Amino acid sequence: MTDVCLLTAREMAAALRRREVSARELVQAHLERIERVNPHVNAIVTLVPERALADAAAADERLAAGEPIGPLHGLPVAHKDTHLTAGIRTTFGSPVMRDHVPDVDDLVVERMRAAGAITIGKTNVPEFAAGSHTFNPIFGATRNPYDPTRTAGGSSGGAAAALATGLHPIADGSDMGGSLRNPASFCNVVGLRPAPGRVPSHPSQVPWATLGVQGPMARTVADAALLLSVLAGPDPRSPIAIEEPGEVFAAPLERDLTGLRVAWSPDLGGAVTVDPAVVAALEPQVRTFTDLGCTVEQDCPDFTGADEVFRTLRAWQFELTLGPVLDRARDQLKATLVANIEEGRRLTGPDLARAEVVHAALYHRMREFFTRYDLLLLPVSQVPPFPIEQEYPTEIDGVAHPGYLDWMRSAYYVSATGHPALSVPAGFTPDGLPVGLQIVGPHRGELAVLQAGHAFEQATRIGERRPAPAA
Repeated sequence: MTDVCLLTAREMAAALRRREVSARELVQAHLERIERVNPHVNAIVTLVPERALADAAAADERLAAGEPIGPLHGLPVAHKDTHLTAGIRTTFGSPVMRDHVPDVDDLVVERMRAAGAITIGKTNVPEFAAGSHTFNPIFGATRNPYDPTRTAGGSSGGAAAALATGLHPIADGSDMGGSLRNPASFCNVVGLRPAPGRVPSHPSQVPWATLGVQGPMARTVADAALLLSVLAGPDPRSPIAIEEPGEVFAAPLERDLTGLRVAWSPDLGGAVTVDPAVVAALEPQVRTFTDLGCTVEQDCPDFTGADEVFRTLRAWQFELTLGPVLDRARDQLKATLVANIEEGRRLTGPDLARAEVVHAALYHRMREFFTRYDLLLLPVSQVPPFPIEQEYPTEIDGVAHPGYLDWMRSAYYVSATGHPALSVPAGFTPDGLPVGLQIVGPHRGELAVLQAGHAFEQATRIGERRPAPAA
């Protein structure tokens, strides 16, 4: 039963359907693994074993009775601690919300449970998901499974570390500036930032907003696609929800990539500084696409304005959602979060108007770029996993990056375009730290991105290298 925790989600689901393992046995195996491994990584911060085992027993009874079961039947999942879970503490990583127990589920949690997933707990996050390093005053820091002195990334860092160490087979996450992709890169797992509206969001104070999205994480691209097939699809509670049903992502991902036009840029056309160790890990793997029959050229879209768009819209949204928290509990918020909210308060109407005009121009340049190319390859993160004591890197390859967000441009520039992006395991530094490749596709082109990522994954097998705690 130890090995069952390292199966893929699809393998687990098939074993459950064949009754080679019961949901109770699968949940119990994961609970035992959590007890043994989680103290090394601090990925899961709230655990509900009694509820999980009761839900597993009910799942076994449904299967035995011949009742219909969902595609995630019996799979244990710990949800991101910024996603509402009815009856289970949801802290957002903040002392302000330490005892918060919601009475509703987020739409993504609702869909996963309706598909048969069994909630076992919650995964660690930074305070209010701010920053790509998972630490907070309630639960402390999540450690990188490949080197516990390093960060697991964020804000879905707990989810990624739990995946890497076999604590759950699939995970929900969210991504504004890279929060699905950066931790996936740092932990050698898969994270997909879908196009806005692909995965509807509810409840939300800003249902028309497109900067932040929710999406899947997994140990394989096929498992991420399986979860996306559950999370995607229309919902009347989301005004930007895409009408296409999620089932399109449940089909096999095998595809001949021969003839695809692929652009590769190690530094986003000179717009960012990237650690040489990241480039050295990725350069040989980019050639895999040539081996798969693609035409690969070094090229990049014009990301002019992406910084202004992302920072303006992010600050506006932080002030809108967290301004009241700042007013009543400033002393309980980390300094960088306070600065984010206050930056939003300094924005003017013309600032927002200009950001939207620049946003439109950026989108159309990206759209034109994808008339010449099918895929864009970029580093996910500009640095390998950094020391856990640092809140964020302040220099890259000798170049100062003093700002809180400066080191994350390779991820958040893509966020600003609204295009789907996949982080897939692509190599390791000489120190054994994971490095992810970012595969960006055309607008709403998640299927093409997943198919390319799957082909790359099958050709390289880099994602199969598991960390020592998972042994």
